[in-house]
Amino acid sequence: MATKFDPENAQNLVEIEKQFAVKVVEHAQTYWRLLARVNPRDLRLTAIDDEIYEDVMSSFPELAEPPHDKSPYEKKVKDHSFGCLIRTEAKGEYGELGTIFVPRMQFYAFEIARNRLGLNDPAHAIAKEDLAKEEAVKEEKRKEREREERKKKKGGK
Repeated sequence: MATKFDPENAQNLVEIEKQFAVKVVEHAQTYWRLLARVNPRDLRLTAIDDEIYEDVMSSFPELAEPPHDKSPYEKKVKDHSFGCLIRTEAKGEYGELGTIFVPRMQFYAFEIARNRLGLNDPAHAIAKEDLAKEEAVKEEKRKEREREERKKKKGGK
C-alpha cells in the first residue's frame, strides 16, 4: 500500500522542478495568446472574476501591495496557489527582465484589475501585432510549400 504524500517533507526533485517550469511557461504563453485575441476589458479569467476584482479593489485600491489573504479562494479557484509568471509592467511583454513569479491568485488579482482598468490595452495591441506577424509568417510558409508542390508536379510530368 502506498503511503500518503506529504508535501511538507517532499524533496525538490530536479525533474519535478523542470516539469513545473514548463507548466508555468505554458501558462504565460497561453495568457499572452489570450491577450492577442480578446480585448482585456472583456476577458474573464475565472468564474468569480467580479468577486476577486471587488476584493482586490477594496483591499488594495492603489494596487500597491499584493493580496496577502488568498485563503478565501482556496476552494473556489482551481490551483489557486500554483505559480504563474506575471509581467511587471502591464504595457510590456513577457520577457526575461519584465516577468516575475507569483502565486496564481496574485496573477488573477492583478490581471483582472489590469483588464478592467484598461491597463492591458497596450499589451493587447502588442500581442495582436505579434499574432499577426506569426500568422503572416505561417501564411508565407504555406504559400512557399504550395509553390514547391506545384514545381514538383510540373517537373514530374
